[in-house]
Amino acid sequence: MKVHAGAYECTIRAMWKRTISAFITCFAVSLFAPHARAFTHIVRKGDTLASIAERYYGRIQHEKLLVAANALDAQGGTAIVPGMRLEVPGLSHRRVRRGETWAMLADELLGGPARADVLAMANGSSPWLLPEDGAQIVVPYNLPVIVTGSDTIVTIAFKFLGDSTKAWVLDHYNGFKGKRLARGDVVLVPVTDLALTDAGRKAAAEAASMSCSEAGGDTRQVQLKVSAELPNLIAEVRGGRYVDAARRAHRFLASGTLTNPQLARIHRQLLEVYVALDAPGLATASCVEWMKLDPDARLDPVQLSPKLIMACRRGAK
Repeated sequence: MKVHAGAYECTIRAMWKRTISAFITCFAVSLFAPHARAFTHIVRKGDTLASIAERYYGRIQHEKLLVAANALDAQGGTAIVPGMRLEVPGLSHRRVRRGETWAMLADELLGGPARADVLAMANGSSPWLLPEDGAQIVVPYNLPVIVTGSDTIVTIAFKFLGDSTKAWVLDHYNGFKGKRLARGDVVLVPVTDLALTDAGRKAAAEAASMSCSEAGGDTRQVQLKVSAELPNLIAEVRGGRYVDAARRAHRFLASGTLTNPQLARIHRQLLEVYVALDAPGLATASCVEWMKLDPDARLDPVQLSPKLIMACRRGAK
């Protein structure tokens, strides 16, 4: 069958644009998902557990969560001092994939399929129902409570869940089967009452972005790795392998905190990629970022094609 060259080019262009759109969507979701999660607070002079709880939760009563999460009550109690790193409990979220059950999700997210009932109830469902495909679910924070000599499953339920009648929930969740707790035992308490203040949400978001940058090592290692691979990105653009270039560029951007010159070079290449893929809006956005990050950037007609210059001038309007 003979295919007209123009139609073939339009088909390829449409495929490229759909692929790039998918990359952009994934990248944006990973960067701007507003969901909280546990994060680190570095103790400063004047901090108390009550003031930290007030700052992040708006409830000084939640200082007991900080104590338990950081085992500050072990061995008779530990004071906090400036420079100490504290874990601040927070909720995380997970998008359900097709075919997953509450038991499968509980096994992955909470440490065992038997915890499906707690996970389902935390999301307003029942363990015998299937979670909705694509639904964003809340994942309880597993708070580790180290048992002292006076603790019982009832007192722990009252202290951390606010209801002593929920002792059976903790017994089932931990698989104790009614056994008496002994000093030094660990009881996991699935906490869902962890609403954050504006300051808490900001700290959680900053921690999430930092964790992305350090996923493959510290920030310096990430920057060195990107520097080593930048010539490959430029080669892909010059060779017309625009989809590969877009994939590599967005992997760079998602890898963490890069230097401004690195970001400028990446956006300069994306400008060319998006112009080639007939995505003028994205091309203009990339040019704006390039010009903002590189003080020496110039719209030189010797170095840039008319289409590139046109895309950049649209952003100046």
